[in-house]
Amino acid sequence: MFAAENGLKGDPRLEAISAAIRVVPNFPKKGIMFQDITTLLLDHKAFKHTIDIFVDRYKDMQISVVAGVEARGFLFGPSIALAIGAKFIPLRKPGKLPGKVISESYELEYGHDRLEMHVGAVEPRERVIIIDDLVATGGTLSAAMSLLGFFLFLVFFCSIIEEIFFCLELLLCDTL
Repeated sequence: MFAAENGLKGDPRLEAISAAIRVVPNFPKKGIMFQDITTLLLDHKAFKHTIDIFVDRYKDMQISVVAGVEARGFLFGPSIALAIGAKFIPLRKPGKLPGKVISESYELEYGHDRLEMHVGAVEPRERVIIIDDLVATGGTLSAAMSLLGFFLFLVFFCSIIEEIFFCLELLLCDTL
């Protein structure tokens, strides 16, 4: 687990973050245990702890792109990008971006959707962090990686909620 491997086991910040996330049963559909981060955003200390942990993790890894998955990736991604000196790329729902876009469809736990990104937003060989809130089916992560041209980038996927800072790091290009 990310916390144990990175010296965060027992870190009181993780407890504060976990306590700040509200679980809403049966939302948006029966059987779903929705992890509501709006309560985390109301707690400025827990929100800052969340950003600080990611910044500490990635500040010295020459990350050039932080891609945030709509919508919750937009809440954390720009702050992380700004703090580590990277650009922020929004991965949006269909029809939300002006100009030329590329898109990728994916399956959700309770339906299907599509992500879009501006053409040319990422350059080959950039180092990318994908920020989203959790991994349910893996469809969103797969779509995000496809949009970003996963075979060309080093991708770090960070889940804000799942396992509280569980990070799945995927080295997708061995020639960086």
